[in-house]
Amino acid sequence: MSEFELADTTDRILAMSPQAVDKVRSLESELLKFPQVDIATDHVLHGGMYSRTICIPAGTVLTGAFVRVPTLLVFSGEATVNIGDVASTLTGYHVLAASAQRSQAIVAHADTHLTMVFATQAKTVEEAEAEFTDDVDMLMSRKLGAVNHVTITGE
Repeated sequence: MSEFELADTTDRILAMSPQAVDKVRSLESELLKFPQVDIATDHVLHGGMYSRTICIPAGTVLTGAFVRVPTLLVFSGEATVNIGDVASTLTGYHVLAASAQRSQAIVAHADTHLTMVFATQAKTVEEAEAEFTDDVDMLMSRKLGAVNHVTITGE
């Protein structure tokens, strides 16, 4: 018998139904009608992994790009997030196994940090972004004037 137990399914973000993805896209279309919040992105390519971290300010509503690869999502803060096809409020620190085929909608109740991590052979941020989504033109990191902090170790 192993000393480790399988994680509860609440520690997961499952793939979303096409209808749920469409709801996030509809919300995104509405949000684009309002002034946008500038959010910096911290990128790290190291040891065959890519991570991107953002801090969503309290009071911000944000939608994420459609993610087509499985990732780990590290959450720290307080926000309502769609977990699969339902909305859940997360508080504190969570490391979530997040399946491919999803697009998150988030309402930050407090400043909330999100870090997405996945295995990759990418050598540049642009390659890594193109690997995880077809929505690269919608990424905040690609917007004119975007603030990006990049660390690439070559390891």
